[in-house]
Amino acid sequence: MKKYFYILLLVVVCYSCSSTSRMSLSVKIPAPVTIRPEVGAVAIVDRTEAASESKVIDILHKGASLETKGLQAAGAQSSLQGLYDELTRNGRFNAIKKLDYKLTSFGAGTFPNALAWDSVEKICQRSNTDILISLELFDAQTQIAYSGTPTNLKLGTTSIPVLNHNVNIATNLKSGWRIYDPATKTILDEFIVGRSLNFASSGINPLEAASALAGRKEAVKDAGNKGGAIYASRVVPYWLRVYRDYFVRGNENFKIAKRKAQSGNWDGAADIWKKESASSDRKVAGRGCYNMAIICEINGDLDGAIQWAQKSYEDYNVKIALTYLNILRSRKREEDLLNYQLTSAQ
Repeated sequence: MKKYFYILLLVVVCYSCSSTSRMSLSVKIPAPVTIRPEVGAVAIVDRTEAASESKVIDILHKGASLETKGLQAAGAQSSLQGLYDELTRNGRFNAIKKLDYKLTSFGAGTFPNALAWDSVEKICQRSNTDILISLELFDAQTQIAYSGTPTNLKLGTTSIPVLNHNVNIATNLKSGWRIYDPATKTILDEFIVGRSLNFASSGINPLEAASALAGRKEAVKDAGNKGGAIYASRVVPYWLRVYRDYFVRGNENFKIAKRKAQSGNWDGAADIWKKESASSDRKVAGRGCYNMAIICEINGDLDGAIQWAQKSYEDYNVKIALTYLNILRSRKREEDLLNYQLTSAQ
């Protein structure tokens, strides 16, 4: 017991003596998929229905994976709706048109070959849109695990041996998407969103145990809707929460700056850190330079942050400044792409 007490005491002491503290900030990250600024209108289409020549194979696949035609169609439509709603909320495009007709593909849970460009061009011309986002695949493969557990059913003073039926249902969903740009004849993205659903029920009545299937369709629709919303995030810049360590020890002024930072007075803390960056004490000066890099990033000044982090490492050999410098340079490299994407969103 003493051993664990000393370990805990050591952790507390090390934490309280740490020279850094952690803060978080939100940074905007470029979208994984970049769409031309000229694109203002988008067509969304369902291509998940199997073509007539592959209908038999698709039916066999659905039977093996316990996927009914109604379940697949409902999940696909929910996916399209989730994509439509999220793109509408974001405001990146001037017009989003969910086409009411369906295209066909091979089906049977496979990601099909890309559409011919003449077909894509006709769809975009008829709908007066610039690009086409197609739901190419929606698949719901289900596995059922059954077990029977002997138990006793009490009826008054009598105990009757019965079998408790246990049913576990696992459904794996896949929605596959493509983005076609007919003007450049470029497939901008091919991506599969996967989600897993699990259902379980039990009872001495087999029908009661089978009730796990009852809510499956609504759960598949809900998961499909969320999958569509997730895919929408691939075409718009997004905010990401990141964490940064800053120095809180060095001299008495660093302790004051720490309290100012903790109370949200970052400008007040910055005034102290900037003064300390010119200290005759090299350790204090290096930490002051590093913290000024943090302040610059908070204020959106990546160039300033890079200069301060570089000074902290090169002039004062603050080790963590090199790691931070690489992070800042990576963000700087992404800045042009981010600005391009944000321009296209206006």
